[in-house]
Amino acid sequence: MRHGLSVLAVVSLLLFAQVAVAAADKPKRTPLEALKAFNDLIGSWKGTGIPEGTRQEQQRDFWTEHMTWKWQFKGADAWLKVAFEKSKHFTKGELRYLPDKDQFQLTLQTPAKEALTFTGAYKEKERVLYMERADDKTKESQRLVFSFLHANRFLYRYEVKPQKRPVYAKKYQVGATKEGVAFASGDDKPECVVSGGLGKIQVTYKGKTYYVCCTGCRDAFKEDPEKYIKEFEARKKNEKAK
Repeated sequence: MRHGLSVLAVVSLLLFAQVAVAAADKPKRTPLEALKAFNDLIGSWKGTGIPEGTRQEQQRDFWTEHMTWKWQFKGADAWLKVAFEKSKHFTKGELRYLPDKDQFQLTLQTPAKEALTFTGAYKEKERVLYMERADDKTKESQRLVFSFLHANRFLYRYEVKPQKRPVYAKKYQVGATKEGVAFASGDDKPECVVSGGLGKIQVTYKGKTYYVCCTGCRDAFKEDPEKYIKEFEARKKNEKAK
C-alpha cells in the first residue's frame, strides 16, 4: 500500500514539474498583442443603461451614454483609453494588460473622481471579460462583465456580492452599439497598420497610403512609421503563409 502511494506521489510531482516548466517556458505576450483581442472596441458607441428593478423602475430610471475607445502608446507599452459622456457611473478609464499575471486591469473614474480598479481574465471562447474588485468601504465584491456579442455590439453589466453571499447580483446593464458602422462586415475591410484592427483613418508615408483605427494609432504611426510598416508587412506575410 505504501509502495503504491509512493508511486502516485512521484507521478504527481513529475506532472506538476512538467506543468511548471511549460508555464515558465510560455512566452509572455506584450500589451499590444494581448489587447488586440479588444480591437472591436475602438470607435464611438451609443449605450442604453437599464437598472435592475420593476418594469416601471427600469422605464423611469434608464439612461443613455456615449463611449469612445482608442489606443494609447508609450514606448513598448500600449493600452486602451475610454471616455464616457452622460454616463451615470463613469467619466473615463484605461484598460491595460498585466503580463506577469496574464490578466487585464480596468481603471475607471466615477463622476466623484474616485478611481475604481477591476482586474480579471478574458475568456476567448466565450468572448467575455470578467473583472472584479473588493470595496473596503462597502465590504463587498464588485464585478464588471463585458460580453462581446458582435463586432458592433457589446454589453457590460455591474454586479455586487456582499460578504458571506455566494453569488453576485446584477445592479445594472448597458447595451452598446457602435456608431457609424454597418453590421455587415467583410474580409476586404482595411486593416490598421498599428493594431491590426479595422482601419478607418488614412495615413501616408513616402507616397503610400495606410490605414489606422483611431487617433492614438495615428499618432503612434507618425512617430515611427517605418517600425509599424515593417511589423504590418511581416504580419501580412505570415498570414499568407498559413
